Amino acid sequence: MEIIVDESLVKQRIDKVIADKFPLYSRAALSKLLISGHVLLNGEPSRAGVKLRQDDVVTVDLSPLEALPEAIELPILYEDADVIVVNKPSGVISHARGKFVSEPSVASFVRQYVADITGDRAGIVHRLDRATSGVMICAKNQATLSWLQQQFADRKVKKTYQAIIKGEMPTKTGKIEMPIGRNPKKPQTFHVDAGGKPAVTIYDSVKSNDTYTLLELRPLTGRTHQLRVHLKELNHPIVGDTYYDGDTAVRLMLHAGRLEITMPSKKVMIFTSPTPKELSQYVETL
Repeated sequence: MEIIVDESLVKQRIDKVIADKFPLYSRAALSKLLISGHVLLNGEPSRAGVKLRQDDVVTVDLSPLEALPEAIELPILYEDADVIVVNKPSGVISHARGKFVSEPSVASFVRQYVADITGDRAGIVHRLDRATSGVMICAKNQATLSWLQQQFADRKVKKTYQAIIKGEMPTKTGKIEMPIGRNPKKPQTFHVDAGGKPAVTIYDSVKSNDTYTLLELRPLTGRTHQLRVHLKELNHPIVGDTYYDGDTAVRLMLHAGRLEITMPSKKVMIFTSPTPKELSQYVETL
């Protein structure tokens, strides 16, 4: 699509003009178009901060943003007029990330149910790591999205996970309080860092044998990789956790089995997901 710069656009930044012309796309997505050379100014790739002049010609190729991910079907645990609750399988991402990712995700599945929310993360209230399975609640409209996200921000949501770890915890129940920050030596991971954000996890040992333990985990904060980092720091990494030295397994043995949250109706609801067979097979040996 071409934009001919008139007096109303002169001296405006090209990234702002594009954002105004294509409001259905997020600024982050349009920024990727500039970075990747899909926005031309007078026939040449443009930088984001360039200010436009009279009669400049801006050509925007939106095709990378219009590429739809292949269809994906996810198990629906609950649905009403405001929310859809899914059982996310291990290996499925919560939402697309990176440069023009068309990989199927929870977000791409939920998009068909969303009414008045735009962007590549429309309807996504919270996220689970790719390798983690379990309950995810998604919003069908902006009012519900804001309400549910505030529940998470205020730490009113009660989340319960199951995990298989190497070895046994020092006590049957306990609290782990260790601040977490990004690991500068390996930026895709996190580590315990005195200067990081506070992170608190409650754990209960359900059953164990000489090698493994089934834990019930309740994070009181929501840091990225929180459970995985806390258990790694205690030398009890989650089985299958390739990032944090877990024993080799067919998948990460971490499952979001229960979510308790207050709905927009003010009713408290609890959603549960059955234990995946991969975890069950470990549990049977304990």
